[in-house]
Amino acid sequence: MAGSMWLRCILGPHLQRIHRSPDQSRPEGRAGRRVGTHLTRCSLYEHVVSQQGWSYQPRSLEKHTDSIIGWASALWSLSYYSSPLLLCYLYRKGYICSSKLVPVSQYLGTVLVCLLGVACLRGKATDLFTAFDTVLNRKLSKAGVSLLKPEPKLRGAADSVLHSVRTLPCHIISFLIAHSFGRRMLYPGSVGLLQKAMRPMLLQGQARLIEEFDGQRNKLVACDGNEIDTMFVDRRRDGGQTGQTLVICCEGNAGFYEVGCMNTPLEGGYSVLGWNHPGFGGSTGVPFPQNEANAMDVVIQFAMHKLGFQLTEIVVYAWSIGGFTASWAVMSYPEIQSLVLDASFDDLLPLALKVMPDSWRPLVQHTVRQYMNLNNAKQLLKYQGPVLLIRRTRDEIITTTGPEDVMSNRGNDLLLKLLQFRYPKIMTDEGVRAVRQWLGCSNPLEEASVYSGYEVDDDWCVSVLQSYQADRDVLFPWSVGEDMTLEGRRQLALFLARKYMRNFETTHCTPLPASEFHSPWRL
Repeated sequence: MAGSMWLRCILGPHLQRIHRSPDQSRPEGRAGRRVGTHLTRCSLYEHVVSQQGWSYQPRSLEKHTDSIIGWASALWSLSYYSSPLLLCYLYRKGYICSSKLVPVSQYLGTVLVCLLGVACLRGKATDLFTAFDTVLNRKLSKAGVSLLKPEPKLRGAADSVLHSVRTLPCHIISFLIAHSFGRRMLYPGSVGLLQKAMRPMLLQGQARLIEEFDGQRNKLVACDGNEIDTMFVDRRRDGGQTGQTLVICCEGNAGFYEVGCMNTPLEGGYSVLGWNHPGFGGSTGVPFPQNEANAMDVVIQFAMHKLGFQLTEIVVYAWSIGGFTASWAVMSYPEIQSLVLDASFDDLLPLALKVMPDSWRPLVQHTVRQYMNLNNAKQLLKYQGPVLLIRRTRDEIITTTGPEDVMSNRGNDLLLKLLQFRYPKIMTDEGVRAVRQWLGCSNPLEEASVYSGYEVDDDWCVSVLQSYQADRDVLFPWSVGEDMTLEGRRQLALFLARKYMRNFETTHCTPLPASEFHSPWRL
């Protein structure tokens, strides 16, 4: 019994904060009722509905022990990421040889085993910041939900075998790149050191969501076994129209729901469901595309079956790389009300080629397509519902040349691909040229000048589209504009471009104000 108690103390949750109800005063010292008590490790926790709270203050022994474990975990992370450089240094100094390797490894192995053990204990000590209300298990095949696959190249049987043998080294190197620094470059938020540095900010943000917005934290189990940390704020009881709509937020590659884009729809009065990528914050796993899609799937299932929202009451809102899971969601659940993509891109490959050496081009192409195929545009084209794209005019992340060249923003390519698919007869060469001219504008005055220069009549454009829609109840792509003059197609192209995309004059990481969060245009 005593051994079990000590084991639970070591492997149990790490208490970070104590919540209390509004009528409960803060106890003096360590006395008082603890509201956030745990039941079992990584299991259900007692739900706490609270308005206020305070950080847990450990005793001296607990504080120093926790500090030792934290430093050991940080040293392990540093040694893990710096190990390639350390090995190169030891090799140059001549320590990596048969005569010197054995005595060095005796001491080094002991230190690494100790650090690894402490790091494992630290990793298993789940933060008991607030209650986990629900565990939803999404049971599917082990392969997970379906993803779009890159188109295979057709070859004969003999050529295929020979090609496989010839490209085997490339496959091995691609695998190593994707599972080492590649994933961490793509999703820096999954790096333990960054999460440790951001921990105080994340704890403060989570406290705000729970104590100011009455947020409810839930842990969901995806079909691949990953545990997805979520936060739900319910506004349905407030009586407003926006509160009846649920906005599911998909964060960026270094974003967490505690301090991410979830705050934008919250300020707008919507009901909001935020979640962390696998490997981010309280979520387990690693953020590869398959795991990302599995996580998004269980989040939508949770919204439908536990929170009671219909798909037609759900809006998916994504920032940056979150556009992958958002576009997957609307592709897989086409009844979703609408989609809002902020500072997102059409395809990861052009952005990856921008930051890697030109000599690596074939390797980068193979690695991205096989292991990190974030092709948002292809998924988005499967969706028939309303879409709004928000472009940052000074974006420095999703541009291929730099923030000063607004035409290199990959959001432009996402818009053009969407319009060319939905309205192919309008988006001819002349229509594309007019839209590109509008996209080249970096401020509202230039946009208005281009728009008025083509003498766009909004009322006429709406009447043409409504007339086509009334005569034919068809899905995209539409053939509207087939028998239209060149001037008419240009007007419609610019009209549709301005309806599908809004510009926001700022950089990539600036939080989107609630005033800039709009419902997508509907005909």
